Amino acid sequence: MFNGIGFLIILGCVFGSFILAGGKMDIVLYALPYEMMAIAGAALGAFLVSNSMGTVKAAAKGLGRSFKGGRWKESDYRDLLTLLFGLLSTFKKGGATAIEPHLDNPHDSSLFGAYPKLLKDHHLVEFICDYLRMMTVSFEDPHQLEAAMEADIERHHHEELAPQHALQTMADGLPAIGIVAAVLGVIKTMGSIDQPVEILGGMIGGALVGTFLGVLLSYCVVGPLASKLHATVDDDAKMFDLVKVAIVAHAHGLPTQVAVELARRMTPSTYAPSFQELETALDEAKADLNAAPA
Repeated sequence: MFNGIGFLIILGCVFGSFILAGGKMDIVLYALPYEMMAIAGAALGAFLVSNSMGTVKAAAKGLGRSFKGGRWKESDYRDLLTLLFGLLSTFKKGGATAIEPHLDNPHDSSLFGAYPKLLKDHHLVEFICDYLRMMTVSFEDPHQLEAAMEADIERHHHEELAPQHALQTMADGLPAIGIVAAVLGVIKTMGSIDQPVEILGGMIGGALVGTFLGVLLSYCVVGPLASKLHATVDDDAKMFDLVKVAIVAHAHGLPTQVAVELARRMTPSTYAPSFQELETALDEAKADLNAAPA
């Protein structure tokens, strides 16, 4: 929604100021489709040449993410903390035998199944399961575990940002592509140098539309969308940091509730549940664990 409002403000102010200053839109409108064809076509072609098909597809999805924003809300962070509490409590109480069924088949797990939105993120679920499974085979050195998790998070984050980098590269190149389109317009104008001044003025104005479009698309459309995608990827990745903090704290031998509280303190302040809210959620989780059959 905010993206749409922002684009309306951009178009309204840019073209509105032009019209109010006495500019003639007929020259812009006449040149617009031709200049747009040259600029958009060259940018898209260069984008396809410089990126793998996987990155191209991810960039298309990334544009959608730029409009939707981050996928996680306040309730999702609370759910993740409660899920971690349930998993770590089960691990501490029953050891590998108790936790392995949940890790081997998370979609059939009563612990994971209580949080269907989290369960849909297979990267997050695999991250949780993989490192808890590693702890069941005596990989419990907290420092090695933390280093492995940080490396895994960094790798995943790098892959998630690949489409953002591709879009930002396109944005950086659009002003130059706009100049290419403008130069073609100047070449066309020079071929009609014998025409009256009024016609030559219109042709030069049309050529400059290419430069205008290149800069406008770069700094007011593609660039902002790339920046929004970067912020969205960063926000979505914070869930992995919470998982790391809780599991590493558990590996250090801290009480489960303390480990989860440390993870809560790593939650972005906008979405972080209060201590009391988390306490209430954990009390409900404890009741569910106690009611579960042994």
